[in-house]
Amino acid sequence: MTDGTHENLDRLLLSGGIRLGQAQRDRLDWLTGQYGAPTFDDLPDGRRNGVIILKEPPSGAAAELFYRSLTPGCAVVIPRSENPGFDFLKSKLTEFGTVGPCGADGPHEMWWGGIGWSKFLTAADASTVRPRIVSCYPRGTDATAAFALRHSLERFDLACHIEPIETEFSDRLLCFEKAEFMVRMWNKYREPLLFVEAGATLREAPLLPSFLGCDVALHKWNRWEMSARTLYLGRTGRAEMLLRTWQQLAASYPAIWEGYLLDQAWSLTSSQVPLDTVWLPRSYHALKGDLGAMRATVLHDRQTTTMELGPDPAFAGIVRSARRAGRTGARDAFMVMTSKPETANGIAVILRDISASDAGAVAATVEAVTGAYAADSGGYGRLELSLCAWQDDVGAARDAAALARYRILEIAPGQRIANDFFAHHAADDAVMTARHLFP
Repeated sequence: MTDGTHENLDRLLLSGGIRLGQAQRDRLDWLTGQYGAPTFDDLPDGRRNGVIILKEPPSGAAAELFYRSLTPGCAVVIPRSENPGFDFLKSKLTEFGTVGPCGADGPHEMWWGGIGWSKFLTAADASTVRPRIVSCYPRGTDATAAFALRHSLERFDLACHIEPIETEFSDRLLCFEKAEFMVRMWNKYREPLLFVEAGATLREAPLLPSFLGCDVALHKWNRWEMSARTLYLGRTGRAEMLLRTWQQLAASYPAIWEGYLLDQAWSLTSSQVPLDTVWLPRSYHALKGDLGAMRATVLHDRQTTTMELGPDPAFAGIVRSARRAGRTGARDAFMVMTSKPETANGIAVILRDISASDAGAVAATVEAVTGAYAADSGGYGRLELSLCAWQDDVGAARDAAALARYRILEIAPGQRIANDFFAHHAADDAVMTARHLFP
């Protein structure tokens, strides 16, 4: 990107009141290099090209017209995509990726997508960054599947590491065993890692994630349940944070299946650092029986079935709609910020009624809360900000904050948030504590 292009993009974002953190801006710069100069979606109707930045959620009819106007030569960027008002439009588009919030400098999730993967899948063949393929299987089991994976790698000249490991059960891997294997591979090698389940075969060179230059890439089964059968980790600190969070959760909860633990590791990491996630197309997680199996990049030795879904039906209800839209969701903390020096006490701020409120008011309130905490934390060592569309979401957020023994504040979009917002409430807490101790 030239200096002039960079300056033009700065002016465009400033004119639209768009605040991006560095990781989000890096992704937007990359997209601009791929598609051309960005614009806001305020142009006359017509076929569109380039990067289109959406500031406000379109209505149902407007979303349909917008979708019909898109071409393969355009990308859609939603810089405030935590708002569920964008979910309908996202459901019509191909989801490419999400970049998590970047603290007070970029306090929003950024989503990017388009109308198909064809442009990137073609360009990825020229990628100079090549991942190391890693895989493992229970020691003592038939190694035929692992040999098939290794054989399929030979024609792509990709480095690999495939090994048998000691497992608790002889016929399967538990999540903590897979996570520990991945940590060992992370410590041993310097390339990006692409874990592929033993038994899979590679039909094409899996270069899409390394070409896109993301922190992590994975496929969402049925668009919402995260799968660890194909998992890419770029050589970044944020990718390592996700990996080690996943390992810790798996060690703490060995009976819980890996999809849920990976989901929670992603949610926790995304709320704390601007994790650049790519949501891999189905061609990277194809199963035998899929209509597109012959065109797959990674073909797993499994029949197409709904049995891949996790065994806990409540899990689907909690996160399904948010994950389909690439969001952390109302029942997870949208963003976590910490103060320096850190203290043990925390505060949970619950922003309610976001679905019934103007998107600009929601975004402005998020920016006001995070800006106030950055300016003066009031002595609270940790801020957890939750965005809630419905009252049951508010109840879940309150329950989670109460378990953590956090101070809980509930606010509404458009509410005035002064710079001393947290200091003011800390002072109130001190007064209440004094009254309790010295009635």
